[in-house]
Amino acid sequence: MSLRVRFLGTGGAVPTTERAPSAIYINREGDRLLFDCGEGTQRQMMRFGTGFSVDRVFLTHLHGDHILGLPGLIQTMDFNDRDRPLTIHCPPNTTRKIDDLVHVAGHDSSFQVRIKEAVPGTVAFDAEEYEVRAFETAHRTRSQGYVIEEDDRLGRFDRPKAEELGVPSGPKFGRLHEGESVELEDGTVVRPEQVVGPPRPGRRVVYTADTRPQNRTVEVADEADLLVHDATFADDMAERARETAHSTGREAGEIAARSAAKRLALTHISSRYTGDASLIEAEAREAFDGECFIPNDGQTVEVPYPDAGDE
Repeated sequence: MSLRVRFLGTGGAVPTTERAPSAIYINREGDRLLFDCGEGTQRQMMRFGTGFSVDRVFLTHLHGDHILGLPGLIQTMDFNDRDRPLTIHCPPNTTRKIDDLVHVAGHDSSFQVRIKEAVPGTVAFDAEEYEVRAFETAHRTRSQGYVIEEDDRLGRFDRPKAEELGVPSGPKFGRLHEGESVELEDGTVVRPEQVVGPPRPGRRVVYTADTRPQNRTVEVADEADLLVHDATFADDMAERARETAHSTGREAGEIAARSAAKRLALTHISSRYTGDASLIEAEAREAFDGECFIPNDGQTVEVPYPDAGDE
């Protein structure tokens, strides 16, 4: 089951020819989720081939480089004859402002646009096999990040053991795997725990958007499969990072190390580093010895299951 993260916009507040403002597109087995929607996001979606079939948009805060792409995207969806609703999740007490933004040009779409507030510490969206939760971040305005976390999966089914116990191949295999005991023709009862291993964890992706490093991120990103963290500046601008409530690459690396994240993606790169952001990545690597990278706009990352390398 695929979980793909495509970075549509990896730049800071000022766009460059290399990096657009913030936007991350996640495709989880056909569920298409957009996190933030900076200016020009619709063009990035065309450029990198995601299409406009977004089911939900999750906004982290109301700074322009994270929301100004919404009016154009919604209008384009309308021009493409979209008829199903679009849900926009936003921070508490921002519904009115988001509604004003959606209708800023006086355009009323033919499809329904639902705006729902996502309260930090609660589930913003509960799907059948995963959920999206909001958590509070530390920026210059009301801001929050999001955790996409899958449910635990069924344990591994031990087919050789089941056959050894006399279970015939077929429906009884499935019933055992689903947690139901089965009775054999001779009256023997085989229990699930005899042939099914312990539950296996799903995947977890954490997106902070703009934030100072904080303990809360460490908690929610505990052993995350992918942590996407603000890394606006290198150490040469550490004071500026504090003043503007952003993080440096090193600080993002420290958060990843403390949370034991498996991979760290550094985003919201300041235009000061146009052409060469390697210093941000290098300083993050000094603090975090796991996989660490600065994604380019359009780059896609496949998130594997935690046990993907197991036999």
